[in-house]
Amino acid sequence: PRACLSPAPAPRRERSKVPYIVRQCVEEIERRGMEEVGIYRVSGVATDIQALKAAFDVNNKDVSVMMSDMDVNAIAGTLKLYFRELPEPLFTDTLYPSFAEGIALSDPVAKESCMLNLLLSLPEPSLLTFLFLLDHLKRVAEKEPVNKMSLHNLATVFGPTLLRPSDKESKAPATPSQPISMADSWSLEVMAQVQVLLYFLQLETLPAPDAKRQSVLFSTEV
Repeated sequence: PRACLSPAPAPRRERSKVPYIVRQCVEEIERRGMEEVGIYRVSGVATDIQALKAAFDVNNKDVSVMMSDMDVNAIAGTLKLYFRELPEPLFTDTLYPSFAEGIALSDPVAKESCMLNLLLSLPEPSLLTFLFLLDHLKRVAEKEPVNKMSLHNLATVFGPTLLRPSDKESKAPATPSQPISMADSWSLEVMAQVQVLLYFLQLETLPAPDAKRQSVLFSTEV
């Protein structure tokens, strides 16, 4: 049913490559949600999330006023929904299988080189949005003693949303001769998605995109 969902509008008029909805939600969560227990894991009220998403869809000027009155879990839910409803996941259909293979490499040097090269192969808006989100998630995890959200918890929440196989790939035929059941292959798939995000969350140094990209990324952090 993902095809039935209306994707968020493309951020055309924006100077920043990081979508407005992502910046606004992150800003509000950093303002008052960082010490919220289970932030991103506790569900927000569905009607609030839909109302906020609708306000962003029509570029409602009062969206920041609306957010300041809203339960912070609904804002976290809106951010997750935005990534889930993208017509193509942030890590792209094309590169997804390569990320899944890269994370399985056993040689740490080869793995790092492979994963960083793949990351830099993402389209620029995806890369900048991901680095922006990654910085935010690391800051959330710094408050783990209070909010109980570790890097692993955050990777479990966001991994399957940012990385998912395209619909064509995921419909493997369930033949009796298959050694792995659908449920098993699904859980292995999800485990790989979580591991990829966790890998980037734990990396000490992430690649700086070139100077132009760098300035675009940091100009979003007002």
